[in-house]
Amino acid sequence: MSAAFLIAAIAFFPGCTKTTTNPSALPPVASAGPSQIIQLPVSTTTVTGSGTSTNGIITGYLWSLVSGPNVPVINSPSSPTTAINGLIAGTYILQFAVIDEAGLTGIDTLSIKVNPSLTQTLTLQPSNNPGDGHTDSYNNIGGSGDTKIMMGEWTVSGTPIYFRSFLKFDLSGLPPTANIQSATLYLYAMPNPHGGDMLNAHSGAANASWVERIPAAWTFTGMTWANQPASTATNRVAIPQSVSSFDDNVMNVTALVKDMQTSGNYGFKFTMQNETVYNFRQYASSFHSNASLHPKLVITYQ
Repeated sequence: MSAAFLIAAIAFFPGCTKTTTNPSALPPVASAGPSQIIQLPVSTTTVTGSGTSTNGIITGYLWSLVSGPNVPVINSPSSPTTAINGLIAGTYILQFAVIDEAGLTGIDTLSIKVNPSLTQTLTLQPSNNPGDGHTDSYNNIGGSGDTKIMMGEWTVSGTPIYFRSFLKFDLSGLPPTANIQSATLYLYAMPNPHGGDMLNAHSGAANASWVERIPAAWTFTGMTWANQPASTATNRVAIPQSVSSFDDNVMNVTALVKDMQTSGNYGFKFTMQNETVYNFRQYASSFHSNASLHPKLVITYQ
């Protein structure tokens, strides 16, 4: 027993400062319990030690940190059972000491190995996605199969025509209990525009748009401009005004996907922030011949 530990023990266990010991007495036997392995994001565990002595009862206990990647919180260091909080990845060595009626001390150690969290990635970039389509006010119909995702306003023979698009990914590969860390949506500018001015994927001085969540089930069957699915502004994400005619856009849609996880996956809706004519955006859809340009959703989770 080190002098430093003896001083700490004397300070921690009042009443053991004056003890008559038998020179032939054996020190107590401490057991810190089995070593442990845990996995982040779990950052707390419970340890239970015990002690036995031939000199009478165990009168005190003391948990302390020997080494580790940080200094965790030992909730009840003078109890045989205590929670250890604030653990991070790495290996900790904890010391458990017991003192008996004869004032003798026994020591044991255990290790707690904390493994890093297992972050997994789900990448969705389907082809010919049946949940990928749009509606327009001129033809008053909705459907999938077009090679572009579009939102905006133009004119046909002087008559305004408005477009809004919808995109639903299959999230069945995401475990129901997944702790979503991030969700990123990638949209790639349509390389061969056939909407708007027919030359540019994005045009107009006010083509900033919204990505919003659709909160209820919908279908393209029988869709018209009038009965298109509604969306909610909660946690919506802005697509800023284009800086070039062929911007790609990368959007943080973490909050939207978390909402889908808890409230039902009914997809995204894309609309202009201000629906005024001669503002247009178009991206390659999942029906485009170049699969690398299909909309992509990347979700990381634990």
